[in-house]
Amino acid sequence: MTTQSLESLLTEAGGPLRLLRAHKYARPDARDEFQPQQIIPVIPGEFSLWERETRAWRERVALFDQTHHMSGLFLSGPDAMRLLSDFAINDFTTFRPNSARQIVCVTERGDMIGDGIVFHLAPRQFSVFGAGFVQNWLMYQAQTGDYDVEARYDRKAPVYPNGFAHDRPDFRYQIQGPRAAALIEKLNGGPLGDVKFFHMTEITIGGVRCRALRHGMAGVAGLEIWGPYEKRETVRDAIVAAGREFELELVGGQAYLIGAIESGWYQAVLPAIYEGEEMRAYREWLPANAGEGMIRLSGSLAHDRVEGYYRSPFDLGYDRLIHADHDFYGRDALLRRAADPRLTKVTLQWDPEDAAALLREMLTPGGRDVRFLHLPVMCDKLDKHYDTLTVDGRSVGNSAYTAYTANERSLLSMALVDDTVRVGDEVVIGWGELGGGYDGYRVEPTDIVPIRAIVSPAPYSRVAREDYRRD
Repeated sequence: MTTQSLESLLTEAGGPLRLLRAHKYARPDARDEFQPQQIIPVIPGEFSLWERETRAWRERVALFDQTHHMSGLFLSGPDAMRLLSDFAINDFTTFRPNSARQIVCVTERGDMIGDGIVFHLAPRQFSVFGAGFVQNWLMYQAQTGDYDVEARYDRKAPVYPNGFAHDRPDFRYQIQGPRAAALIEKLNGGPLGDVKFFHMTEITIGGVRCRALRHGMAGVAGLEIWGPYEKRETVRDAIVAAGREFELELVGGQAYLIGAIESGWYQAVLPAIYEGEEMRAYREWLPANAGEGMIRLSGSLAHDRVEGYYRSPFDLGYDRLIHADHDFYGRDALLRRAADPRLTKVTLQWDPEDAAALLREMLTPGGRDVRFLHLPVMCDKLDKHYDTLTVDGRSVGNSAYTAYTANERSLLSMALVDDTVRVGDEVVIGWGELGGGYDGYRVEPTDIVPIRAIVSPAPYSRVAREDYRRD
């Protein structure tokens, strides 16, 4: 394969849907990045038991290692703030050092490219962390636009050849749970002080001076801590030693994503970049094995055009972040869509009998060809999952990724629903795989199994819904 860019890959596949529905890992351009023998499991799937680790952030205190799985973009220079402002729906005029904000970027038509967290590290210095779609978009603008800015990209660890042999600039840990405050005070040798939500402070752990962001997950308070990568083991060992008193649990990869669904974070949006002349130059700039080229569109929801899978900030409840008094890319189109019908983010609680019936199918030799249920998390980080969602056979939106949470003893799915659906209603998820692809990269379809579910709030956790960000 001679593919060099996302655009040429789309041409080779025969269009966006054929590419997005295809199996990716066998592609020659992906082999150096994703061969299993080259990915060293730095973060185990579980340290103890994933169900025990899940309960830790609700009952005790949990330590997450976020060093490896997120991409980082570092921006510095006179025009760094202007670059962010030009391509974010947010207003950064009051953004000051030692604070952080969510950043959301859209296309010229007002569809989501992605979101992330931007840290204001110092005057004219920022970092952006997240899945990578926003970082790629901003890096492209920094390289091709008229900006006096230095941009440095730090790709998430799984895309490095030969496993995790490459260092990263910083380690990143997160301490969460009802006993987190007591642990943090012990680590600091005294109270940390009054740090507002999404504001930064400093803390010394194991003799290492670290920066920290007051953050939260699934409704419980905590800190995200980062410092020099070469000091990661020193800091981690100090946290673990101090945490024994508070029944600290190390959280592995299996439990990690469960917190996202408890918190109501909708991570399944397909970046709206795969068609349109206005995005062609960007697609030509993106390498074929960037995240946008490795995504697989999975699930039972069928649209004739890729645009059917795009979503706007209004659909995700991000309209609260839109500041129309500054000019940004996609502003006019986004404002024109303010009055359009929109979707609402909810959580779906699976019917236990239907979930058990699906498991019985999996245990029945010669049974139906169903999409298997993976516990605890039915979510590949490169998948964007869209299942049908109906009421009395009528489409009411789409279901997304699914997880089992021991905290709620429930199977939960994130979903986006139209304005006819209310909390407490019963809907039907079309659980299955539509299949598709091109050439030798085809994904086989499965039977579509109906799963009843009760529409519930997002966040699902009462604590997250009622207490998170209360101050």
